[in-house]
Amino acid sequence: MRALAIWIGVGALATLAGYQSIWAIATLLALLAAFWDCLRLRATAIPILRRGLPAVWSQRRQGTVHLHLENRSNTDLDLELFDHHPSGWATSDLPVRVTAPARQETSTAVRYIAPDRGDAVFQAADVRITSRWGLWTRQLRLGTTESVRVYPDLSRLAGHVLRGTDSRTPNGGAIRKRRRGEGTEFHQLREYRRGDSLRSIDWKATARMGKPISREYQEERDQQVVILLDGGRRMLARDGHLSHFAHVLASALSLAWIAQKQGDAVGLLSFGTDIRWVAPKKGRLGLDRLLGAIYDLQPTEAAPDYLTAAQDLLGRLHRRAFIILATNLRDEDDDNLLAALSLLRKRHLVLCANLQETVLSQTLTEPVRDFPSALRLCATEEYLKHRREALDRLGLDRRTLVDAVPHNLASLLVDRYLELKDAGVL
Repeated sequence: MRALAIWIGVGALATLAGYQSIWAIATLLALLAAFWDCLRLRATAIPILRRGLPAVWSQRRQGTVHLHLENRSNTDLDLELFDHHPSGWATSDLPVRVTAPARQETSTAVRYIAPDRGDAVFQAADVRITSRWGLWTRQLRLGTTESVRVYPDLSRLAGHVLRGTDSRTPNGGAIRKRRRGEGTEFHQLREYRRGDSLRSIDWKATARMGKPISREYQEERDQQVVILLDGGRRMLARDGHLSHFAHVLASALSLAWIAQKQGDAVGLLSFGTDIRWVAPKKGRLGLDRLLGAIYDLQPTEAAPDYLTAAQDLLGRLHRRAFIILATNLRDEDDDNLLAALSLLRKRHLVLCANLQETVLSQTLTEPVRDFPSALRLCATEEYLKHRREALDRLGLDRRTLVDAVPHNLASLLVDRYLELKDAGVL
């Protein structure tokens, strides 16, 4: 538009100076040049855009998308590209300006940070091609719609947890403890000793050796670890950048990582949100199945029903398990939660992983400067008192309760699991 205004101004001056014919010829030539430039742009072969997405994307960590442009024309192309990334993703690399050589493929990288877990969708990209003489631009929609899974970022949290537990589990793998008598896994044959059960005698070996031979077993300590994950309305509360649910989910996955290194089978059941059931499985495959099943799970406004969740879980488990109830308790949960815990404790060892709000501990350490701050402190202490009384009524003690602020939950939960594991309680 600016060029057109300048051209009209030049034409007005030329008319006043008596050069109308020269200006008319120049205008005609300019129109012919613009028409020719437009025709060449329209005749240019449309480039091909391919997007290279990473196989795994971690929440709140920078990732890179590679954009590959194939120029199929015989001339170099000046391009401006805007990739339609998922809403809310942060980037400073768009739009991208690139010159694509004739008959060649060129690549560029765009860095993003994904703020949320779940499925994220990339739409087709907008590409502008500038004509050779720069008089025209052509806008195209290139590429396809593609999706990527955004997983919780466990790298830093898991690294911290692993560093804290390396001294306790230097070799990883299953831990077994031998004991005399009966167990779950055969260890060796030995001579019969006074006090051995008659059922432990191996009669074939006794016949061969001509003396009583007993089977010795070892206690197999590989267990089922099942996380009962609350996705109800209280888990929507935020602590820092993440919700309570995100903190609990990351802590649960860190525990699952440690448990599979210990040789335990890990499973999960969610309630108060979409019900996701992952049957306990051992090894890295079991952990991958767990992560793939819950990476997009989000909390809802529903009230958690602990008793129904406990009944559902009991119907799915066929052997004794170590159950971790991950939630945020309130004193109004007494009746429902007590019934659920009583039901689960009949067959399983139950630990409650309970979140505290960080603001509560911060309020206790703040100096009292005025009357409102004094009221806030008194109210906080009163609330914490009722909270402790509610936990006491549930029969939760030091061994069966982890009560922590969100950023400490993972390490405390793993420590308690290893403590119980080492003590043979599981």
